[in-house]
Amino acid sequence: MGVRGLLLAVSWLTVLPVRVTGVDAAAGRWAIATSPLVGALLGGLAAAGLWLLGALGCAGLVAGLLVVGLLALATRGMHLDGLADTADGLGCYGPPERALAVMKDGGAGPFAVVTLVVVLGVQAASLGQLLEAHRLGVVVLALACGRAAFTWCCRRGVPAARPDGLGALVASSQPPAVPVLWAVGLAGAGVLAVPDRPWLAPAGVLLAAAVVVVFTWHARRRFGGITGDVLGGAAELAGTAVLVVGGLAG
Repeated sequence: MGVRGLLLAVSWLTVLPVRVTGVDAAAGRWAIATSPLVGALLGGLAAAGLWLLGALGCAGLVAGLLVVGLLALATRGMHLDGLADTADGLGCYGPPERALAVMKDGGAGPFAVVTLVVVLGVQAASLGQLLEAHRLGVVVLALACGRAAFTWCCRRGVPAARPDGLGALVASSQPPAVPVLWAVGLAGAGVLAVPDRPWLAPAGVLLAAAVVVVFTWHARRRFGGITGDVLGGAAELAGTAVLVVGGLAG
């Protein structure tokens, strides 16, 4: 089931032509639990693209923008779409039902546009900074942490906001030990990402976990639980936190 869950995670989170039939709650649980491995794969792709662009003489910010676009293509832009829809849902007035309807509508309102501009801009600038600082390991770590955010969102006690959809399939599927173990493992790996400042990347991992916990708490209060859009938004926010902290000069 673990291998099947990993294949399901690949099919959910990338454009790779992996087909998994008969998706059920058990497969969904394993897909969420193994999703940071898929994040590391995407991070390797992003780091390689960033290095190549740098070797070709691209300016840091230009390379960062191009890699952001590459990641959007590699993931079908799903997480960015989730971030945008969640921003509109959080920004609208009315009861949870109205917020969920706004999210399901799929249009991009002003909150979505501003959020995407800020997050994508920060990601691109951070990627450029990491290229110039020769810290490409942070890129891999950030993408893995972004997908580890799913395990925090789907920890036990966090319900689904709707009775159907991805949120309903995976909500409350992860024992508390799963996100904690991923956080510890990724923080340990972060020590190697910036050897001259071994505390820096682990601090980014811990910040990312804290951001996701607060984000899911707010989503539960506003929507009544998580949705697939919330998962996508959490992934983008967590990954961005690691990129920013990992690029700090201190």
